[in-house]
Amino acid sequence: MDKLIYTAATGLRAHMASQAAIANNMANASTTGFRADRVVFDRIELKGGGSTIEARSPTSEEVTDADRTEGAIQQTGRPLDVAMTGDTWLAVQAADGSEAYTRRGDLEVAPSGVLQTGDGHIVMGESGPITLPPSSSISISADGSISIVPQGGDATPQIVDRLKLASTKGSDTVKGLDNLLRVRGGGTLPANLDGTVTGGALEGSNVNMTQALVDMIENQRSYEVTANMMKSAKDMDESGASLMRLPS
Repeated sequence: MDKLIYTAATGLRAHMASQAAIANNMANASTTGFRADRVVFDRIELKGGGSTIEARSPTSEEVTDADRTEGAIQQTGRPLDVAMTGDTWLAVQAADGSEAYTRRGDLEVAPSGVLQTGDGHIVMGESGPITLPPSSSISISADGSISIVPQGGDATPQIVDRLKLASTKGSDTVKGLDNLLRVRGGGTLPANLDGTVTGGALEGSNVNMTQALVDMIENQRSYEVTANMMKSAKDMDESGASLMRLPS
């Protein structure tokens, strides 16, 4: 059997993975702070006999990173909504307990007093997870400081903690399937004391729906071309087999 069929099969698998990534981006076009996945195709170099085989190289695909461009800022007027500015990321606690980073700033106070994002990740402060006492009002300043007016107490706002804001500059970071950014290989980012947020606003998804639709159509056409390659490989194999048949 011609090895073309195996090459085409890897191409089909790569296009299916790319289609899944594009569909995931489109599904999160309205998700606060979402960063679109970027899929890169590459060929697998087969080595044998001391030289590289250039013909019919299989294809591999990989979600290498997320699009780091900023999304549109939307004013909400809600005191606990914050939009990170520039290369500023909010530190949160991931499901496995490790520290990760997000651009999602729709914060809320859980019944236990823990400050968390809209998708349930605990927000980290200068000394760990942020827990707020009962209060009449909460506000977040541009530098991430959290101030509250205690219930039944003095009306003067009191600073109780500060959001841990981090920068990815100079660090190798990668986006996970949970839409959280992590340091590749483990570790944490240091706090960026110059990081700022915009209060009463949220950053939207950076998914460009028009480009995503174009990418999906192009990927589908490439899939069809690759599928036709498998049909051609089948026809070539049948033709070769017919030549080897003995006359009856």
